[in-house]
Amino acid sequence: MPGGTADTNVWNVGARFGWILTRPHGPGFLKGRFEYVVDAVPAFVVFQRAYTGYGGGFDPLGLKWDFAARGRIEPYMELNGGTLFTNRDVPAGTNSVNFTSAAAFGVHLLGDKYAWSVEARYMHISNAGLATPNPGVNTVQVRIGVGRFWHK
Repeated sequence: MPGGTADTNVWNVGARFGWILTRPHGPGFLKGRFEYVVDAVPAFVVFQRAYTGYGGGFDPLGLKWDFAARGRIEPYMELNGGTLFTNRDVPAGTNSVNFTSAAAFGVHLLGDKYAWSVEARYMHISNAGLATPNPGVNTVQVRIGVGRFWHK
């Protein structure tokens, strides 16, 4: 695959903390709120042709736009970035320390105290030149989450 590594899959589990930073604003269907999010990813598995890498990561930079809710459905889009540390090189023959960047579009299904979320996410994993070569891993993920609101 040009610019990336083929036959690679990922699986991860994590926790997210978010803080709404603005009141709803914006025109028409773009109306929404800006949110800052941080992800802790203690379980990250990279399935590669040569071997499987196990690790964890931290995404301290998460910028999210929560569109105004339409009933109990609230669409969102986000950009985020962070680090990934694994026990083996990812991709094989490169480095065990990598950086992640991602873009996602999803929806929250709102309840009174809890919300489910479903999203499509594009994630790029790369060592940013810490090692040569630096082919990177590009994935498209479907993520499912459940969240709890502490303040409304």
